[in-house]
Amino acid sequence: MKDLAAYSGLKICVALSGGRDSIALAHYIYSRAHEYGITLSAMNCDHAIRGESSARDSAFVKEWCESLSIPLLMFRRERAADDSENSARLWRLERYREALEKSGADVIATAHHLNDNAETVLFNLARGSGLSGLAGICDCEIDGLKIIRPLIDWTRREIDEYIKENNLSFTEDETNASGRYTRNKIRLNVLPELEKAVPNAAESIYRFSRLAAEDEQFFQNILKERKILEILPSGVKIRHCEEKPLFSRAALSAVSRNFKRKDYTARHAETLYSLQFAETGKKFVFSGLTARKEEGCISIEENEEDCPEEINFYNYKGKDFCGVRLEISETLQDTDGKILKFDINKIPVNAVIRFMKDGDKFRKFGGGTKSLGDFFTDKKIPVRLRKKIPLIADGGNVLAICGVEICDGIKITQETQKIYYLICNVQTR
Repeated sequence: MKDLAAYSGLKICVALSGGRDSIALAHYIYSRAHEYGITLSAMNCDHAIRGESSARDSAFVKEWCESLSIPLLMFRRERAADDSENSARLWRLERYREALEKSGADVIATAHHLNDNAETVLFNLARGSGLSGLAGICDCEIDGLKIIRPLIDWTRREIDEYIKENNLSFTEDETNASGRYTRNKIRLNVLPELEKAVPNAAESIYRFSRLAAEDEQFFQNILKERKILEILPSGVKIRHCEEKPLFSRAALSAVSRNFKRKDYTARHAETLYSLQFAETGKKFVFSGLTARKEEGCISIEENEEDCPEEINFYNYKGKDFCGVRLEISETLQDTDGKILKFDINKIPVNAVIRFMKDGDKFRKFGGGTKSLGDFFTDKKIPVRLRKKIPLIADGGNVLAICGVEICDGIKITQETQKIYYLICNVQTR
């Protein structure tokens, strides 16, 4: 069994469901907290999926923590339209963050153990996972959230023995015995038969997963050193990389960690890799994301949400246009956005605020008319961003590219009577 020396001096918040695994974990840390200088607290998540049963489990956790004077935070999820496993997982991760903030803890501890690890490896292997999926369950950090697994080298049998030796009460989640779920089928049917055929198979799988985790970390370090994956405000950028193992890991990290997508497949990976060698501007839409080939890279961003097609310039009174900060004011304000000055009396009454359309023309400041696409090319503005830059337009004539430049027709001259300011923090790189 792993001792707690690696977690000495930490403030640990245990994710406590009331089941035998989490009770064993909380009690194990509780009984050794003084020895290792650990400050212990707990948190409980009621997903409200099992009705009264899950409510009883939470009540048990509350009573158990009170009996040992363990500080406890409790969270209950309101029934959501999306009751998928991924939705529940994302809700739980947010509660982990909230628990750390409220408790002042350093890490969340979950009760995953050696058999859980074997189930995960077998499940991922059966789905055709790459090396990262075979690394199993490890201590990890998700967007700054640190999660530890102190029982990961404990077997199911060792946990049961610990529960018995310490006479610990616990609750039973009735869904754990259901054959409806894939993981339960592996737990109840596949792993026991594998153990019969290959004694101590779960422990051997654990050793294999640690080796896989080491190899995967090696590749991740190369990704960081070579800066193959770049996180942008609007999405991610994967630099051109012909070494498929590295590109595939960068793409997986982008999709699963940055966009929180769980339906990423080997076919998606193949298409993204091939997109590198396509013409600039080609795109691939999948899982609510759009990947585009750009010069020297692949960009990936979430698909655009519904947005008003256009709004009359003089009716616009807001500070946000389709997620982009956009203010039009007759007074200059302190801002981190780019400020453009223009003559408001030169804006036609029918002018609108909208995004780029085919056929748009732009008369550059100082003269010379170009297609808007050519102007963007001159400015080295990526294709993926062009239709996210608000415009002020009169028909197909673009009067202002918000956050970039105004056209020659609305510039300030000696005859200008009223100056207005256009403030926009649009991304252009």
